[in-house]
Amino acid sequence: MKYALLHMAPKPEANAKQVRRRSGWILLLILPYLGLCFPKVYARSLPVLWGFPFFYWYQFAWVIAASLLLAIVYKKLKT
Repeated sequence: MKYALLHMAPKPEANAKQVRRRSGWILLLILPYLGLCFPKVYARSLPVLWGFPFFYWYQFAWVIAASLLLAIVYKKLKT
């Protein structure tokens, strides 16, 4: 049993350094925060879209946009 457990774990290299990746793609995740951070900008009723006041459809548009941005950042950082 011990033999199997010892040989299942990957062996670290002697001089392996952990590399921390920094990427500008992560900065895209700030956009939804900034877009919703200041309600004075979008706290109004006009323009109306399909009967919904601006306040509601603006926030819902950010839900969709944030999901797309997360998908883009995930795919770019995955590689």
